[in-house]
Amino acid sequence: MYLPAYIDLYNSGELEKRVISLKKVLEDCTVCPHQCHVDRRIDNSGLCQSFDHLTICSNCAHHGEEPPLSGSNGSGTVFLGRCNLSCVYCQNADISQGNVYTPSNICSAAELAQIMLELQDVRHCHNINFVSPSHFVPQIVEAVYLAIPLGLELPLVYNSNGYDHPQTLSLLENIIDIYLPDLKYADDRIAEKYSGIPDYSSTARRAIKEMFRQVGLLKTDRYGVATHGIIVRHLVLPGNLSGTAECLDWLARECSPQLTLSLMAQYYPAHKAAEFPPLDQILSATEYHHALKQLKRLGFKNALYQEPRSAFYYRPDFKNKEEPFNQEP
Repeated sequence: MYLPAYIDLYNSGELEKRVISLKKVLEDCTVCPHQCHVDRRIDNSGLCQSFDHLTICSNCAHHGEEPPLSGSNGSGTVFLGRCNLSCVYCQNADISQGNVYTPSNICSAAELAQIMLELQDVRHCHNINFVSPSHFVPQIVEAVYLAIPLGLELPLVYNSNGYDHPQTLSLLENIIDIYLPDLKYADDRIAEKYSGIPDYSSTARRAIKEMFRQVGLLKTDRYGVATHGIIVRHLVLPGNLSGTAECLDWLARECSPQLTLSLMAQYYPAHKAAEFPPLDQILSATEYHHALKQLKRLGFKNALYQEPRSAFYYRPDFKNKEEPFNQEP
């Protein structure tokens, strides 16, 4: 049976030290690459518009993640509110860019600890999957610290947009078991236009290299369920705005062609995308097949694919907090 390294980190006292260090950062916030320097105990004027408490918009056993994460019982997914990007096509815009400060969403670290234990002990999920965690790292680590003596022993998944601070990531070593970052763009000018971030590509690349250094290639148990390692997601965008060939080439060269890569075809025009052609249309089968050719050319052996019809699935409805994904492929 796989036992996460965070248990030894807890027993040694190191995890408590990291909780203290990370919570201190919130007083002059430099948790993510924006480096807003606001005191989140009293101020939410930073880019993520978040105070020092958590906002959790949904938690569920998610069966629509990559197969090594979903397995048979589902990935114990915790959807956190707000985000440090502002993508015009965000499929989770209701919770990433909307008003999430409602009494039902505000959550303490102790309450998150109980949510994790329920996902483990009641719903029997394979892992705990934090979606959009980049601006809530201190609170997540505190919740893990509180949950361990209560029996938490599942692998932890860090499911981010890739815009992460390497220094913050370094404090997650031996806490996070599985990294699941996006690599959204190859061109910073495109990233700024569509996600509001002028340095996305260079920052995400540094973050992914740090994640890969920590956990390496994906490892699974005898049932094919992930226990440790990295899966990099790349969403192919219409009009090649994602710079797919360049992104894949970088991953093969700087990480490994043995990397587990999730090449996603599920793009559809969500949020404000109708105002930004060519993002006002779904991804064509031809565009996705071209991306598959690039992947095969580079020798990726452990790639995960989606059907071109995936644009008609994976459409969350966060009004349903218990089961936001009613349609599964």
